[in-house]
Amino acid sequence: MKTAGAPISWGVCEIPGWGPQLDRERVLAEMRELGLTATELGPAGFLPPSPSRCRAMLAEYGLRAIGGFVPVVLHDPHHDPLPEVRAAMGAFRDGGLEVIVLAASTGGESYDAKPPMETSGWKTLTANLARILKNAKEFGLTVTLHPHVGTMVENPAEVERVLDGSAVPLCLDTGHLLIGGTDPGELVARAAERIAHVHLKDVDAGLAALVGSGELTYTQAVKKGLYRPLGQGDVDVSGIVTGLTAAGYDGWYVMEQDVVLGAEDDADPRENVRASLAYLKGLAGAPPGESPA
Repeated sequence: MKTAGAPISWGVCEIPGWGPQLDRERVLAEMRELGLTATELGPAGFLPPSPSRCRAMLAEYGLRAIGGFVPVVLHDPHHDPLPEVRAAMGAFRDGGLEVIVLAASTGGESYDAKPPMETSGWKTLTANLARILKNAKEFGLTVTLHPHVGTMVENPAEVERVLDGSAVPLCLDTGHLLIGGTDPGELVARAAERIAHVHLKDVDAGLAALVGSGELTYTQAVKKGLYRPLGQGDVDVSGIVTGLTAAGYDGWYVMEQDVVLGAEDDADPRENVRASLAYLKGLAGAPPGESPA
């Protein structure tokens, strides 16, 4: 398994007011301590914006960046996302990254609510995805779309509209899909060929149901422990990995466990990351963070 980490497992997030933000030196040092050799970038500003400086800093900790999360407005006919996506793709290419992980942002600053999307919005979104895919060839990157709570592609009907109406590959986020109402294992079983990147999360299904019913916001649920160490929640992580392997998936598995520091059960973010990596080691039969030759 090609396994990578992510700064969100240390509470580093793009959402204003998410919680205390650890400095990058601590996060990178703890990634190295845990045996990781690859990571996603984290939010803008966490790592140096210069691709060469970013690559050099990560190398100091024995790390390389393999992808990054880029929320962008795709559904607004009055907004052209291509310039900002092209800028991100250029930086990713220059930094030696492989995968750009797009999310269909609402344009707001949180993931706690989203507006409805009209038919015209869907036409704009799918047209923009087609334009982005065409441009990605110039940069030699894999472009994926990340169904994500609080974005314009969240629930099963929205995921299906993307699958049916575009050619974009998906980032399979096992946690966000489950919270949004999609069974990630079932999606793997019927559409593994559309999956080009994976974010592995485990989830407390009871808290996920409270998000779905509106009794808790997404942020409130994260604070209460929505995400659990891999193998300790209600996502069939083992079955998903087995299904992807059988389908020939050879991309990255990014271990993500969103946390709000200062909330419950987060005295030391390393403990949950360590438990998740140990679980993946058992699945893969290889040391955490080790990539195939």
